[in-house]
Amino acid sequence: MKIAVDAMGGDYAPGAIVEGAVQAARVAKGRYGIVLVGDELKIKKELEGLNASNLTGIEIVHASEIIDMHDSPTDAIKKKKDASMVVAARLQKEGEVQAVVSAGNTGAFMAASLFSLGRLRGVKRPGLGSFIPNEKGMSVVIDVGANSDCKSLHLLQFGIMGSLYVRHIFDTENPRVGLLSNGEEESKGNALTKEAHKLLKSSRLNFIGNVEGRDILKGTAEVIVCDGFVGNIVLKFAESIVGMLKNTIKKSIGKNILSNLGAILMRPAFHQLSKLMDYQEYGGVPLLGVNGVSIVCHGSSSPKAIRNAIREAEKMNNRNVNRLIEVEIEKNPGV
Repeated sequence: MKIAVDAMGGDYAPGAIVEGAVQAARVAKGRYGIVLVGDELKIKKELEGLNASNLTGIEIVHASEIIDMHDSPTDAIKKKKDASMVVAARLQKEGEVQAVVSAGNTGAFMAASLFSLGRLRGVKRPGLGSFIPNEKGMSVVIDVGANSDCKSLHLLQFGIMGSLYVRHIFDTENPRVGLLSNGEEESKGNALTKEAHKLLKSSRLNFIGNVEGRDILKGTAEVIVCDGFVGNIVLKFAESIVGMLKNTIKKSIGKNILSNLGAILMRPAFHQLSKLMDYQEYGGVPLLGVNGVSIVCHGSSSPKAIRNAIREAEKMNNRNVNRLIEVEIEKNPGV
């Protein structure tokens, strides 16, 4: 298989993106090829600096335009047809690659993916899943921004797609699915969550009912379902927790001998916490429901994050997650 990487997308492109792709190619040892899409001269310069100009498994496809973070997503993909992420998505549509990874403008990449690839059979709305660490490991929250306004059927399908993703990518047997609401009782929630609760309850999923915000970090469910408006707020709040904890700890260190000694003793625990909360460990998040593999990376992605995102794209393709989603949606009586 081949994986296209938007070499010009992200805060540190093309340097960090190309370096991550090189790391992935060296680890892959021929299992897959990587197609770097973007300004050919700049990409070649980065490869030369990494002594990877002749590295097996890396190709370049030139794209003359870039969609930046301030561009309007829909306008950008229409006007910048030779933008790196648009060209990468088109390569997947044409069968030249089997997956695309981008750290560029998230809205534009989602629009380019949907426009080029379309939706999987039976899927009403693609959903963007994201990883949030918890006390027991990790949960996938879906949707976190692709759909601000949803219907109950969309939330049901988010649950189906998220459950299959967690089961087959993270080898979690029969993952628990929770519906994010303002109370555990079935009667709690707004009109959307109440109707979605009925659909999820009658589905084939391992639905455990409503979960509250506090349950996300407890690890009550492996899959948390919500609309994109709520999910995006949850995601941004979760991202801020790491910085707050680090700053609080730094302020405490150095005040006295006991705090310094405590910091030394707790260093392994702090290191483990940082690793657990580090988005780089997961690489990118999947846009589930499009007829292809689109991995959305953080704008400030490091080479490590890009390398891991490429690995995730390979696994999602090899385990046929999209075909499994189509089959399950067709079987599900609520759809």
